[in-house]
Amino acid sequence: MTLTSSLPLDPSPTLCLTPVEARVLATLMEKARTVPDSYPLSINSLLLGCNQKTTRDPVMDLTEADVAQALDNLHQLQLVRTNTSGRVARFEHNFQRGVGVPEQSAVLLGVLMLRGPQTAAELRLNTERWYKFADVSSVEGFLEELQDRASDKGGPLVVKLAKAPGAREQRWAHLLCGPVDEALLATGGLARAADGTPGTQARLDALEAEVAQLRSTVAKLCAELGVAAPGSGAV
Repeated sequence: MTLTSSLPLDPSPTLCLTPVEARVLATLMEKARTVPDSYPLSINSLLLGCNQKTTRDPVMDLTEADVAQALDNLHQLQLVRTNTSGRVARFEHNFQRGVGVPEQSAVLLGVLMLRGPQTAAELRLNTERWYKFADVSSVEGFLEELQDRASDKGGPLVVKLAKAPGAREQRWAHLLCGPVDEALLATGGLARAADGTPGTQARLDALEAEVAQLRSTVAKLCAELGVAAPGSGAV
């Protein structure tokens, strides 16, 4: 197997990825853990992973050229390595060494890049296939370390967002694409809910539809059995 050179790296204090580069990098990080038998990834497999409609926020519709350009840029940043030993070039991430963070922090950053801002509890749930954190407090501990990261190591990599109206907990966002515009983030979240793409409202609509279908099924079964349906008021 032929890989590009992987020398010890000095974390860059000026690292600032584009959204496409972050998606490509995080997809490689995800697939390394969730489908190790298919990893490293060909550019076609990577493109499919980047454009998934689930577990992605925002959903993207990238082209092969978009992914290829992002790979070139990430290669220059030493965040991606290329395996050229087979007929098809395959790619793998070098995130943990390239950014200079422990495994747990890399996992949290990867999921934040894929799914957008999340609470510590949501992160613990969404990282289960990558790494099993003992509890929410351990997730918070690593997030706080990333937030307090010294400038000589590259500075903070996450930020704790202001509590949204009606929210019980504050969310965390990554800073690998630069400072977070919280006002724009809130507007984008509302827009995604309105146009039906993944978001809280969309999930609620799906759950309501499922509940309605279950109620209809129960009503039909009760009619066939000759018993009153739950909540019908019949005695």
